[in-house]
Amino acid sequence: VRALDDVSLKIGQGEFVAVRGPSGSGKSTLLMLVGGLGRPTHGRVIVGGKKVSAASAAELADYRATIVGFVFQMFHLLPYLTVLENVLAAAPSGQPAAGVERAKQLLEQCGLAERVKHYPGELSAGERQRVAIARAMINNPQLILADEPTGNLDRPSGEEVLKLLAEFNRAGGTVLLVTHQQWAADFAGRTLRLEAGRIVEN
Repeated sequence: VRALDDVSLKIGQGEFVAVRGPSGSGKSTLLMLVGGLGRPTHGRVIVGGKKVSAASAAELADYRATIVGFVFQMFHLLPYLTVLENVLAAAPSGQPAAGVERAKQLLEQCGLAERVKHYPGELSAGERQRVAIARAMINNPQLILADEPTGNLDRPSGEEVLKLLAEFNRAGGTVLLVTHQQWAADFAGRTLRLEAGRIVEN
């Protein structure tokens, strides 16, 4: 399967870009390659001057830990950790006190200050996704990759999640959002459309 076929694009620092298209069009593959979770069979992926597609395993681990934040449709929270502990699981280990303080600040920004000691199973779907966004932001990433972050949410909850991504973008961060939903794509400044692995609209 040629998941992406002769795709070429540039995303500027500080942009909020949505990627739309039918299932199987290559949207998640695009995010996976930009996030350093896979390598293209041909071509290059360059993020912030770093040749992600040619990086070593150690360099990719550092890239994912410091440059990129991931938000997934299924949240991927650890059920046996509290909300605060889930966010801290992605924090650098060098300054634990500073990490706790930043995690609490992020959770407050996400409207979860009263939920820090709760477990994921005690939260609504929208609250769990906001925890996932706090976790994605804990390392001050330059880029957030969001793969269908509103796919399991009702529209009001989804809009709350997208407002958090928009705030990150207004503060200078770059967002690449994969979505099936037009109302979600409306939060972005630019929309790409993929079909059969090709960009058909930009």
